[in-house]
Amino acid sequence: MRGRFVDVVERQIALFEAENQGLIRDTEAALNAYNRAPRDEAEERYGDYLDLVETGTDELVELRDNFAATLDENSYEEYHAVFNKTVRKRLPRFGLELD
Repeated sequence: MRGRFVDVVERQIALFEAENQGLIRDTEAALNAYNRAPRDEAEERYGDYLDLVETGTDELVELRDNFAATLDENSYEEYHAVFNKTVRKRLPRFGLELD
């Protein structure tokens, strides 16, 4: 991927990963719990997983939007696209609901 925002986005995502190791591990554990859950518990386990995904997604959106607010409209669009693409590549579970 190329572009003027690639480096800054890579650093932002690395920081998110470092600061949210527990959330990322908990999300993986919740997905594993869902995959192993008996049928009568699966819906609840999946809900737990989705709650964690939503938390991570919300934090990423806040990170993205706070930085994007400092940019002009054209730069905002470019940055937004690079950020979303990078998240979908590196943290796909958290990137599904990015707009």
